[in-house]
Amino acid sequence: MTVEIGSGYTAGVEVRLPAIEVANVSKQFRLESGEVVNSVNSVSFRVEPGEFICVIGPSGHGKSTLLNMIAGFIPPTDGTITVGGTPVTKPGPDRGVVFQRDTLFLWKTVAQNIEFGLSARGVPKSERKVIVAELLKIIGLEKFANAWPKQLSGGMRRRVAIAAVFANKPEVLLMDEPFVGIDYLRLAQLHEVLLDLWQEGEKRAVFMVTHDIDEALTLADRIFVIKHGSLALDMRVDLPRPRRTDAITGPAANQLRRQLLEEFSR
Repeated sequence: MTVEIGSGYTAGVEVRLPAIEVANVSKQFRLESGEVVNSVNSVSFRVEPGEFICVIGPSGHGKSTLLNMIAGFIPPTDGTITVGGTPVTKPGPDRGVVFQRDTLFLWKTVAQNIEFGLSARGVPKSERKVIVAELLKIIGLEKFANAWPKQLSGGMRRRVAIAAVFANKPEVLLMDEPFVGIDYLRLAQLHEVLLDLWQEGEKRAVFMVTHDIDEALTLADRIFVIKHGSLALDMRVDLPRPRRTDAITGPAANQLRRQLLEEFSR
């Protein structure tokens, strides 16, 4: 989102707001026993429009909680979260979410699943058809437009689920381990599909939780390490794109990998 600032005869200056801004955010949960657990502790960061962020860290250390607060599913205990300059108080169309398990409608075809959000927003049918056709081409499923989800492999279903979110053109795409359980060969294909969708037209900011360091090195502009609910490391990934296997096994990538592993072991 951009805003124009100007007064009198001074030319307006276009200011680009961060896609996501998290300011001193904490989250506490109260257990049935009455004990208070700190899940996220005073986390602050900015994500610029078009940036791809991967979030890694040990299980149970606050990664998904942080994503769910940005999505608007749960409120922070303290601090503020904005998306495109607008405070997050609930889920909204400016944020698209891809979960670990796809949420396809089993009674709708592939094309209908991708089209669903567009239809709900009142996008004209002729325009919907064009958008769906373009997305089916990008994800390589043109021949499966009229197939049912039960007829697709797990990897194909993930492609459809991601395309359905991109169809709505959210400012921010939130992904909570979307490729967990996918075998290595299909994983590489899914990475390519995701990057093709991300780079098509105006890039959306992506905030993706993963446990896979190589996946983070393949996809991310920056990698966040979350430990004990805190942002332990914000590392820029200065590797050229597109990143194939050789790009994430070379000396530069190995140095980044060592840095991440050292942070994990502290």
